[in-house]
Amino acid sequence: MKTKLITTLLLSFLTFIPMNAQQKLFTLEDLNFGGRNYHSLRPQNMFLTWWGDQLVQTDVEECYTIDAKTGKKKVLFTLDQINEWAGCDGEQTQVRHLTNATFPYPDKSIVAVGNRRAFVLVDFKAKQIVWQDSISGHDAYDWNSTSRATAFVEKDQLFVVDADGNKQQLTTDGSREIVYGRSVHRDEFGIHKGTFWSPDGQRLAFYRMDQSMVTDYPQVDIDPRIAELQPDKYPMAGTNTHIVTIGVYDLKTQKTVYLKTPSVDVAPTALEQTSYFTNIAWSPDAKTIYMFELNRDQNDCRLVSYDAVTGERLAELCRETSDKYVEPMDPILFLPWDNSRFILQSRKDGYNHLYLYNVKGEQIRQLTSGSWEVMEVLGFNQKQKSVIIASNEKHPLQRNLYAVDVKTGKRTLLDNGEGVHRAKLSDTGTLLYDKWNCPTIPNSIDVTKIAPKPQTTSLLTASDPWADYVQPIFECGSIKAADGVTDLYYRMVKPNGFDPAKKYPTVVYVYGGPHAHNVDASWHWASRTWETYMAQKGYIVFILDNRGSENRGRDFEQATFRQLGQVEMQDQMKGVEFLKTLPYVDMNRLGVHGWSFGGFMTISLMTNYPDVFKVGVAGGPVIDWKWYEVMYGERYMDTPQQNPEGYAQTSLINKAKNLKGKLQIIIGANDPTVVPQHALSFLKACIEAETQPDFFVYPGEGHNMAGHASVHLHERITQYFEDYLK
Repeated sequence: MKTKLITTLLLSFLTFIPMNAQQKLFTLEDLNFGGRNYHSLRPQNMFLTWWGDQLVQTDVEECYTIDAKTGKKKVLFTLDQINEWAGCDGEQTQVRHLTNATFPYPDKSIVAVGNRRAFVLVDFKAKQIVWQDSISGHDAYDWNSTSRATAFVEKDQLFVVDADGNKQQLTTDGSREIVYGRSVHRDEFGIHKGTFWSPDGQRLAFYRMDQSMVTDYPQVDIDPRIAELQPDKYPMAGTNTHIVTIGVYDLKTQKTVYLKTPSVDVAPTALEQTSYFTNIAWSPDAKTIYMFELNRDQNDCRLVSYDAVTGERLAELCRETSDKYVEPMDPILFLPWDNSRFILQSRKDGYNHLYLYNVKGEQIRQLTSGSWEVMEVLGFNQKQKSVIIASNEKHPLQRNLYAVDVKTGKRTLLDNGEGVHRAKLSDTGTLLYDKWNCPTIPNSIDVTKIAPKPQTTSLLTASDPWADYVQPIFECGSIKAADGVTDLYYRMVKPNGFDPAKKYPTVVYVYGGPHAHNVDASWHWASRTWETYMAQKGYIVFILDNRGSENRGRDFEQATFRQLGQVEMQDQMKGVEFLKTLPYVDMNRLGVHGWSFGGFMTISLMTNYPDVFKVGVAGGPVIDWKWYEVMYGERYMDTPQQNPEGYAQTSLINKAKNLKGKLQIIIGANDPTVVPQHALSFLKACIEAETQPDFFVYPGEGHNMAGHASVHLHERITQYFEDYLK
């Protein structure tokens, strides 16, 4: 891989074209996702989905079948035909495009589409509508293709509508305090929804969250004539958090039972007994529910089964403990050809790998192993009896696709061994479509037949959408971490026409926190488009993934435990030491910028190394982890009561006096993630310390600026460096 990285780097130089009169300069309207010209400068792509094992391209006006061997396309149906067959002739009932069309039945000629009023199934061979609902658009909408029943939330209550349109209200006490059918635990532990249909669509598991004991954070809506209070429920580290239970509704009996989980009888004040329930999975026969139960300290994780009919706790199948934390992120997956066995993901050997278990809780074997991470399980190839995964086995910066033989553990590479690949399997897992890119290729799409010798057909290789523009130079390399052993990877973006004899102002862009990375072997080494804008204005931008970031194994991530920001700063300063060795980096004009955890890192670096960084822009910064939420904060820092030294060390309040350079803090006024108390408290500390940061607020915005406000934001960030660093 090192050879490939160097080769790709050389190619970036060889294909570098000096600026000429015909080439254009970028604006933020071109580069920023909120910009008016952004989408025209994105790489060419295709909307794809599977109809069984038939690949289908879903365009705005037509759907095409694609031959997996030749790549040839054939019109399946058009938008006009779908509207005609479905009887959608009015403004409210017309289907507007086919890009989101799906094919829920692999053996039936039925397409699922939606209009403003309904979710519609159309038989495109019989040329007629076969079913539709009348409740589309409701919150937490969850449709099951087998029973055609739908779960949804309306005015805080959870409802189910069966295929015949019979509506059943499951709850009566839903409110802002008692929440049904929505994501819980603040979307941690891989949770992103609150309802879970059984395979046969006859039972619905759902979350009930009692957050009446959780403190309100006083957000304010300034749009009314007199500003109104719009509080968020926000459980801060070391305080009361919500209590979650799981209900199971049976469509046939129309009754609900609640799983007899440990929290059912827990008093809201018994904080030490709070449990987190995540990664809910059903047995193939729809009789049993499996989920991970995690204690509040997040260091004791158990896979537990429950009877879906009675709610009784059946068994504890396995248990994983840690002196730091355990973080379950993925539900178990039953083998399609053997319902008595399932795949479990765990980092218990130091890296995320696959383990084969039976329903008795016995580990049969570890399927994957090595100093690399399984990044995703895509599904199963039933014919070959293999599990299809994405991993970074080839290199920490790559993401490649493999078939893993469940019996032997043998891995077969399914792609070209380069770059970053994201794929989706066909219904039987015999085919996949693979959207991939690498530093010099913006987007490519292949379809692959999964076999002992995989067969691949190319569908698309996108041309460079930036070809007419003046482009910067993108480089990638590695340095050693502060421990002197661990490799850390960086990206450097240099101006077009770079002259090594000159000195350039340089900005360190940083995130640095868990569950994220900045550098990989994708197009332009995963460069953010703002970096191109800055390079165009004459800056070098340097990005380093420090220890604590993702995809490098358990110990790499957990090096920051109970001391967020400290190890990360040590590694970032190794990056600064590297920059000092480069004669073209002007160390008297060194800036730093980051958002969220990166905002925390920006102010940490500005105040811990005040003589190094001249200018910083910190967006949505965490200032003190005691004001951050329970699940994330306590996983990495424990509670303020358990770790007072760590909280004191990482707090930026007492660092306000150290500020020397120019610092701009930017927040959304209604940020529900890093609440405004963080930034405001730091400003107060700066006033008391007589230091002078600058401050800008986006009224009504959350943690990130939406829409065109993002263009305004990035122009403001850029202008701050232009004013004080250049």
